[in-house]
Amino acid sequence: MRIIKEADVRKNEILDAAEELFNIDGFDGTTISAIIEKAGIARGTVYYHFKSKEDVLDALIERHCEKLLEEAKQIAKNRNIPVMKRLIQTLMAMNADKDGKPGVLTQQMHRPQNALMHQKTHETMLEGIPPILMDIIEDGMKEGIFHTPYPYESLEMVVAHVNTVFDDYSEKLTGEDLLKRVRAFIFNLERLFGAAPGCFDSVITLFHINKNDTE
Repeated sequence: MRIIKEADVRKNEILDAAEELFNIDGFDGTTISAIIEKAGIARGTVYYHFKSKEDVLDALIERHCEKLLEEAKQIAKNRNIPVMKRLIQTLMAMNADKDGKPGVLTQQMHRPQNALMHQKTHETMLEGIPPILMDIIEDGMKEGIFHTPYPYESLEMVVAHVNTVFDDYSEKLTGEDLLKRVRAFIFNLERLFGAAPGCFDSVITLFHINKNDTE
């Protein structure tokens, strides 16, 4: 058991070093040798855990997704927070780029050569997000905020839509095009979950858009 624990510690030390270097020098500008030097470990230790620099990046993204989902779970289960506020806070916790600027992991995922990695991230989030949000939606249904016979399926549709429109095409969406899509997204959320008009207006904060700009 101790050996396994030590191996996990070493693996995370490698990932910590790699993430810091990727943020400073970028993925292409970082070498395995630099990661080894930064982590202060033997070359063989790195290759015991990872076959290549791409494997390191893949593991970083997986770790990042797990962290986001865990943070979201903690908020989602806090019933002291009102339903709509809890929903928005949970979604914000899942946002990899909380300040509106794409981090190095997001940038790398959107590169053509990392298409498989990008797909894996989408699959991880599509599988992980709906169960977390389901409790909130069910609470909202009990309170009469939401009215839908298909809550889980609706959540899957929402996550798939966000992954496609607001992730895959995020760099192409600016100005009025982005505003129209956000308005349409909110419009459809109200109908998917049988919510009153304006119920999902606070979703606008997830896209770093001033609400006044949409009026």
